[in-house]
Amino acid sequence: MVIAVAKDPATADLSPRDRAMVDYAVKLTLSPGAMEPGDLDRLRDQGFEDEAILWLAEVVGYFNYVNRMADGLGVTLEPGKWDPLA
Repeated sequence: MVIAVAKDPATADLSPRDRAMVDYAVKLTLSPGAMEPGDLDRLRDQGFEDEAILWLAEVVGYFNYVNRMADGLGVTLEPGKWDPLA
């Protein structure tokens, strides 16, 4: 599943719950200013409680921050480190 999501999150074969989570993460990453209440409603419809939604937003935000800092500072992975598409 990780490889399928890494290759193309839009076409990965996911459960409805995982689909809602991945779609939220992608939108928050690529278009944070376009987030709207319906995005949260889709998560709640799949059983996510507010605390879980907060954790999801925190994890997505943290990884976006770390990746932007690394990219902005020219940090690269050491050879042979984990690559989901390798």
